[in-house]
Amino acid sequence: MFKTSARPRPRRTNGSPIACLAALFAILCPAIGWCSTGPEVLSPLKPVLDPSGEHLYLTCATAPGIVVVDAGTAEVARVLSLPAPASGLAFSPKGDRLYATCGEPVGRVLVLDPASGELIAEHRIGSAPCSPQVSPDGRTLWICDRFDHSVRAMDTADGSERARIGAAREPVAGALTPDGELLLVANLLPVGSSDGDYVSAEVTAIATAEGRVAARIRLPNGSTGLRDLCVSPDGQYAFATHILARYHLPTTQLERGWMNTNALSIIDVARRALLNTILLDDVDRGAANPWGVAVDPEGARLLVAHAGSHELSVIDLAGVLEVLLGMEEAVAAEVPNDLSFLARLRRRIGTTGQGPRGLAVAGGRAFAAEYFSDSLGVIDLDPEAYRPASSVPLGAAEVPPSLARRGELLFHDASLCFQQWQSCSSCHPDGRVDGLNWDLLNDGIGNPKNTKSLLLAHSTPPAMSTGARDTAEVAVRSGIRHIQFSVRPEEDAVAIDAYLRAMQPTRRGTSDDAAVRRGREVFEKAGCAECHPSPLYTDLKQYDLGLGAGLDREQAFDTPTLIEAWRTGPWLHDGRASSLREVLTIHNPDGRHGTTAELSEAELDDLVAFLRSL
Repeated sequence: MFKTSARPRPRRTNGSPIACLAALFAILCPAIGWCSTGPEVLSPLKPVLDPSGEHLYLTCATAPGIVVVDAGTAEVARVLSLPAPASGLAFSPKGDRLYATCGEPVGRVLVLDPASGELIAEHRIGSAPCSPQVSPDGRTLWICDRFDHSVRAMDTADGSERARIGAAREPVAGALTPDGELLLVANLLPVGSSDGDYVSAEVTAIATAEGRVAARIRLPNGSTGLRDLCVSPDGQYAFATHILARYHLPTTQLERGWMNTNALSIIDVARRALLNTILLDDVDRGAANPWGVAVDPEGARLLVAHAGSHELSVIDLAGVLEVLLGMEEAVAAEVPNDLSFLARLRRRIGTTGQGPRGLAVAGGRAFAAEYFSDSLGVIDLDPEAYRPASSVPLGAAEVPPSLARRGELLFHDASLCFQQWQSCSSCHPDGRVDGLNWDLLNDGIGNPKNTKSLLLAHSTPPAMSTGARDTAEVAVRSGIRHIQFSVRPEEDAVAIDAYLRAMQPTRRGTSDDAAVRRGREVFEKAGCAECHPSPLYTDLKQYDLGLGAGLDREQAFDTPTLIEAWRTGPWLHDGRASSLREVLTIHNPDGRHGTTAELSEAELDDLVAFLRSL
């Protein structure tokens, strides 16, 4: 659908009810108000195979429905309508119930009859819930509660909450071991400050019977952007896809993964520990933005979807494990830096659709949700079949994308980058932050800054922490040239501008309204509103807050917007503050972040509650 000149359109399949499907979404989307990019845009996220293995059920990020595809013929069979887009799906063990999470600010779980599509029950739970997992006995639904940074256990009989367990930061994917005893959870971002020598995201292991964290498995330094996780059929290993950033290096080049590499971490489930992390790139060609991951039913092949470079990696899993388990410790320590590790153990297969994300495997084929082309990719896994990849269109593929939608594609497209090592979203997942400090050279070398969210960047000039770019428009064009090391037509930058302007803030759905009201009064009382006036909560000025050090000593920093500040930590220009409370207390010399020294603990709690509501 949204093709570049070098990428063909997805193939059509005869007999698919495309016109009916597009018409249904056109009716549903305006009523719900979710599809700002147009009712024809579906944005498929992940295919889930039903227990019979006969049908794939696809979630769509920008349309309130589930697309059902026949796994044998790869044709669209029908559409199940929903009141809102689904962020995840899971079947009961018998296949008679389909659970769909809706990732709204105040989240909900929908219980459906998969045969008829009838809504059986609806339960309110969490903030942006996603990645539901059903226990083997069918009694418990485990849910990643993304913006409450927790995992919830829901009783499938009545929808009551059995347990809530703290994760790390933005849990976005979970997977149960076959026996259901352990739930492994991928946290999107690192937690804590970013000004230290070791910053990484983690996989949280939860013992389901006890409802407690059994282990926090920290990934290699620079790990961020975890997108998916799966467990091998025998339950011995888990696999998580992520970025492995080389954030300690100045951003002077891209060759050999100088800035960002793309990785797969392998976890030994029994030991609840990291076995190793392997790179998915080649020496001179990145495999950008690894997203979906799956293992075939035989446990022989491991598949990874690369959303940025529009391809799949098909990996010899037995071969990888044999090599890793036979290594000496000193050699194994260098694997996360070895761009040739997969040279003889992996095939890279280009997809015909754009932006493959979630994966499913059935009947010797891989199915990939192709986000930007509104299609389902079909890839034959038999290396001797020599059948090219194809795509099944799921929506109105002939409708041209809006300027903002094209910008969204370009923002996530690593083909804009030299050797496709990264896309804009590698450092700005969902247009926000990766939780790392980078030395971008726009204000000298040797003074790294924390990645800033791009939300409202075009409305709050200047850009960058020190205001090194007059506007976000200038920053976008400088990023293409100096971070992507590329020269692109002006219309590409214009489209990216349109996408960033169209981004809307996320509201947290779980807050204490009374505390928020009190916090607003404290915000005024402490003088915070003087530099952070509504509606943008910034006065667009720069101040020396006494926080600069080294090359940034006595440096004035741009006043950031506080809208969605709760989501974009760590805070301050160098990410030294690991919480909003630290910004107001530990890192507020002389009250330059508001006169907070005299506030009581209760007042500080209320002020933080107000900030988290913006």
